[in-house]
Amino acid sequence: MKMTAGRSGAGLQQDNGRLRVFLAHRAALVDYAAPLVGGRAQAEDLVQEAYIRFVEQKADADILQQPASYLYRIVRNLAMDGLRRLAAESRRDRARAVIAVPEAAAPSPEDELIHRDELLHVRAALAELAPDIRRAFELHRLEGMTFQQIGAILGVSHATAHRMAREAMTHVMRRLHRRTT
Repeated sequence: MKMTAGRSGAGLQQDNGRLRVFLAHRAALVDYAAPLVGGRAQAEDLVQEAYIRFVEQKADADILQQPASYLYRIVRNLAMDGLRRLAAESRRDRARAVIAVPEAAAPSPEDELIHRDELLHVRAALAELAPDIRRAFELHRLEGMTFQQIGAILGVSHATAHRMAREAMTHVMRRLHRRTT
């Protein structure tokens, strides 16, 4: 028996079986994924990613008994993960647009009054937060520090500093949203 790159004959047979299942269902998987992700090009990419994950999975009862169903489940999960990621990115971009201060020559008295009112609400929302979370937000948004720098100042990891600043941003956005609705 010939061995290739450390794979046993059974492992290669399993990969070949999965490849056959994938090829038999590939077109239907693309058709299934296209409306989920918004187009055939995105669906093609998603189906390729699904195949990679399908092949990398260790053999278990779901894969061995119903490999096509398992492959469809991978496609659906990847599509849903992608949609959640896009929604989160969209919310983040909208939040940044609200907080970003455009450079204007001189605001009108009405705009100045509106901005002062919004600033009061932002300050009130920040005052409701724990001091470290508020400080992470201020260091990042007002002083332009990186999360690594914030982590060093607060004695936390950069991931925790990012989470803290994001938590503060989310809190402020919710408070501003409640005020306008």
